[in-house]
Amino acid sequence: MEAFSPVCHKAASASLTDEALLRKLNSTGRPVILSTGMSTLAEICHAVSLIEPSRLLIAHSTSSYLCAPDELNLQMIDTLRREFDVPIGYSGHEVGLQTTVAAVALGASFIERHITLDRALWGSDQAASVEPQGFIRLVRDIRIVEKAMGDGIKRVYDSEVPVRNKLRRKPNAWA
Repeated sequence: MEAFSPVCHKAASASLTDEALLRKLNSTGRPVILSTGMSTLAEICHAVSLIEPSRLLIAHSTSSYLCAPDELNLQMIDTLRREFDVPIGYSGHEVGLQTTVAAVALGASFIERHITLDRALWGSDQAASVEPQGFIRLVRDIRIVEKAMGDGIKRVYDSEVPVRNKLRRKPNAWA
């Protein structure tokens, strides 16, 4: 793979326990995305210990195709963020786009979804993949959610002032 000068390497969930592979990927000096499907937290911790933290990205994942919503465990994104001081993303294998957008709202800093030209094609992951128009919608919806997340600072927006002036029974005496 190094002959192709990739931007980064990805260790698939199936390879999370392949210590020799993880050490080799780490030795390239390139960023490594570590997918966590089929893994315990202890296995993830060991794999993480083999990769330079400044180049590590972790992708929360459940390795079921098609993954049922109740097995996505999106709260794990926050668990991984608290456990490891590296970017945490989401690799989804579910039908639909809603839960991937929810992963962004829960703090995923990157997303992986499989792309296909036709979900009806043969293959174990085709039905869980996203077609081109779905991918366009996914990116659009993620960008909307990113804007909607805001900065956590409460303020009165300019668009609220006329409504406030009209509907408030008493002016704000506490300001």
